[in-house]
Amino acid sequence: MTKNVLTRLFRTAVIVGGVMAAAAITLYSAFYGRAVGSDTTIYIGKADSYEEVVEQLRPALRGGVYRRAFDYYAKRLKLAERLHAGRYCFDEDESVIRVVRRLVLGEQSPVHLVVGSVRTLPQLAGKLAAQIEADSATLLHVMRNKELRRELGLQRDSTIAIFIPNTYQVWWNISPEEFMCRMRREYDSFWNEERTAKLKRCRLTKYEVMTLASIVYEETKRVADMPRIAGVYINRLRRGMPLQACPTVKYAMGRFELRRILHEHLRYRSPFNTYINRGLPPAPICVPSIAAIDGVLNYEQSSYLFFCASPALDGSHCFARTLKEHNANSKRYSAELNRRNIK
Repeated sequence: MTKNVLTRLFRTAVIVGGVMAAAAITLYSAFYGRAVGSDTTIYIGKADSYEEVVEQLRPALRGGVYRRAFDYYAKRLKLAERLHAGRYCFDEDESVIRVVRRLVLGEQSPVHLVVGSVRTLPQLAGKLAAQIEADSATLLHVMRNKELRRELGLQRDSTIAIFIPNTYQVWWNISPEEFMCRMRREYDSFWNEERTAKLKRCRLTKYEVMTLASIVYEETKRVADMPRIAGVYINRLRRGMPLQACPTVKYAMGRFELRRILHEHLRYRSPFNTYINRGLPPAPICVPSIAAIDGVLNYEQSSYLFFCASPALDGSHCFARTLKEHNANSKRYSAELNRRNIK
């Protein structure tokens, strides 16, 4: 074999080797390279087909080579037969291997579910439905389910009382029943030994604390004022005086937009109207903040029996020990509302 022939063979071998190496690198990159172009979240419902899942995911893959690699590897691992419902977040640059394996294994990404301070169960169901798979109608139905309420140890109107505003880590496809059980566990955890011990000082039950806290929260968002306002209401409860809390009138009427409570509103007949009914309303008028709940438990002891909004209209309040003082404060507040033409 001549030197020229050997040289040509060597060059051919180098070229073939180079091609094979390039192919190997390309193949490796297709499966292990940075396949996802940007952070992507997909949602897989229980009834979703494989084609619907691929339709969500395909646009996130950087190009044809990664899409073909996905199709091949998904078929090899029988992804179409092994889909798990849930929410999946894929980081930018994740590989095809990682994407397919997470889907096959059902490695969901949790939802950071926010339970906020809403006023009614329908509002709460709507807020929750925007964050998890269940729709608001189904959530509301489960919240009002008598049998489930009984299992969770809830009274007829007390469902809203077990919701503690916070951010909870849950699966996107959590069932409404599982969610309610989770909220009950969170409620029990919230009422730790320290908070439970303070009930004796308040002379209220947990449910009554939640109800009073809901009124306090609707009265003010100023955390520093919450213990004093709670103290006024506790003073009135212990003296057998009606609470005369304006937020309960708004709740009873379903008129949350009211900026001014008139005498005609005070006569509205409802078990929630604390101007015509003594004691606490039958249920919380909102989901109170944790600060409001602790404000009740740590209520300020004082001789105040009255308060009204400050004429400064800055969210602060004027407190009074006598009706005469209170009437003077109320007169100044009303005069300021009139001056500003607030109806």
